Amino acid sequence: MIELEGVPELIDPVMVAAFEGWNDAGDAASTAVAHLDREWKGEVFAALDAEDYYDFQVNRPTVWMDAGVRKITWPTTRLSVVRVGGEKPRDLVLVRGIEPSMRWRSFCNELLGFAHELGVELVVILGALLGDTPHTRPVPISGTTSDTDLARRMDLEETKYEGPTGIVGVLQEACTHAGVPAVSLWAAVPHYVSQPPNPKATLALLNRLEDLIDVRIPLGELPEDARAWQVGVDQLAAEDSEVAEYVQTLEEARDTAELPEASGEAIAREFERYLRRRDGGGPATGGHATADGGDGTYLRDTPGSGRTRPPMPPKPNSEDDDSPED
Repeated sequence: MIELEGVPELIDPVMVAAFEGWNDAGDAASTAVAHLDREWKGEVFAALDAEDYYDFQVNRPTVWMDAGVRKITWPTTRLSVVRVGGEKPRDLVLVRGIEPSMRWRSFCNELLGFAHELGVELVVILGALLGDTPHTRPVPISGTTSDTDLARRMDLEETKYEGPTGIVGVLQEACTHAGVPAVSLWAAVPHYVSQPPNPKATLALLNRLEDLIDVRIPLGELPEDARAWQVGVDQLAAEDSEVAEYVQTLEEARDTAELPEASGEAIAREFERYLRRRDGGGPATGGHATADGGDGTYLRDTPGSGRTRPPMPPKPNSEDDDSPED
């Protein structure tokens, strides 16, 4: 039995979830949910019991000082709620945590219990994977669902992926079996510069989420951070002729593949987003999955704190592609 004392009745609620770990290349997805929580000042109303789902030798707790008193923060998944104002206000239930170490079915059932009690109408799960995509082009975002009607209605792909999956794929299928509409949005992160942060991929996920649920998301400093990130990678790639040549190869392949749709739906979507922002009165305040289901841990360095300059890309690797797993 789930008790949700203190949570008001929600308006057209949508649950948006992201999990650190295998489904979060460049920390792009978890950073997107953290951005929503920060910009809209989310209030945490529930946290899952860490002992039920996490191996503390894999995801260790951290010790910190609070007014001279030592405290411990346990790795877990927390839920917060934010209200998006405007002419048509609606609420978002934000789920942010770490991919669980065990008992995935119970984990998903507990999240679905919250969704049921809160009257959630749609679950959107954010993910990011490593792919053969150039950092100089727009980040590919794939929207997938297991629901044929939802795919047609929201212009999404009906997932046909087969192979290893993470908590994103398991949660989406749990939603489908429970009769809860669910969508996954995947950002493809360049495998040759996969270390976090990746503000360009985070920004792309938020733009696609904005289109999907028809809300205006305050972007803060993300556009500036995304531009700075690309300039930094440009400079580093230019220092290695082999990497620069590889990036050019990826650019040519990408441009050729996308030429027929360069002027259709994508441009219309960007124009609609521009109009929505203009009418809104200006701006408001582990390893990773690869496209073939493999583990890209070898591409990730230990992240530093704060804003970091992207590291030098490793030697080109052509084994990955940029199709999502779910």
